[in-house]
Amino acid sequence: MTLEQLKTFLRVAKLGGIRKAALEMNLSQPALSARISSLEEELGVSLFNRGKQGMALTPEGVRLRAHAERIESYITQIRADLTPSQEVKGTLRLGVAETIARSWLSDFLREIRQHYPKLELELSVDVTLNLREQLLSHHIDLAILMGPLSEGNVDNIVLPPYPLAWFANPKQENIDLNHTPIITFPRLSRPYQQLVAELMYRYGQVGQLFSSSTLSTSLEMISAGIGVGALPERLAQPLVNEGKLKRFDPGWSLPELTFVAAHLNDPPNVVMNDIAQLALEVAKEWENKGYECV
Repeated sequence: MTLEQLKTFLRVAKLGGIRKAALEMNLSQPALSARISSLEEELGVSLFNRGKQGMALTPEGVRLRAHAERIESYITQIRADLTPSQEVKGTLRLGVAETIARSWLSDFLREIRQHYPKLELELSVDVTLNLREQLLSHHIDLAILMGPLSEGNVDNIVLPPYPLAWFANPKQENIDLNHTPIITFPRLSRPYQQLVAELMYRYGQVGQLFSSSTLSTSLEMISAGIGVGALPERLAQPLVNEGKLKRFDPGWSLPELTFVAAHLNDPPNVVMNDIAQLALEVAKEWENKGYECV
């Protein structure tokens, strides 16, 4: 029995099939099948019931999974205890929301480089919905996105929030949100849904909403006078300082944006947790700097 066999067994058990496990582990399906068959032969039991709907654990497979998860956890702890952060190798697949990319991402990457100089980095900037799917499908290791995520296999570290404020082109006067186009977040996002709920409650209708998946485009549209919008006040403030935007108060506001540093906890990953804590430290430092151009 080998560690590779146990790792393969766990991935197939958690994902429910050879194909998904092969994609995640970047191995061929015949290679994974051979590992499982060899493990079953070694133990003298069947570990999976194979059917059209996938692979389900047998009673013996359930018992082995408990042992294998403990072994995997022990290995993680051994590496964390004995390997200095400066010697940790591998690839960190990091996904961040654009709001983060426009604020403290550069400082965060600098800290990662300082603490884990031998880690390679794959970075993607995307909307929260896509980042969540990528994290749950094991395509990224750490996601900084709107949250928290409710899945039990995800650890969330809550980051400092982003208060929202209303902004418009400086030449716009007598702004009526009941009749003025509103630039907002993507349609399936939490801020979009909260905006719709508030508009229905206050005006009985939604009006014109222009959703955008990029914060920079939203700021440009508001600056051009296409509409108004409730966006992170700290990221819009530089344009206010330049005279391209102005703040206005319609008498109500939207909830602040809550972001988290999220990573999977099956198995527990000490390095990911440490990097998520780094994100929290950097975010707090950036928050304390005050309104500066970024």
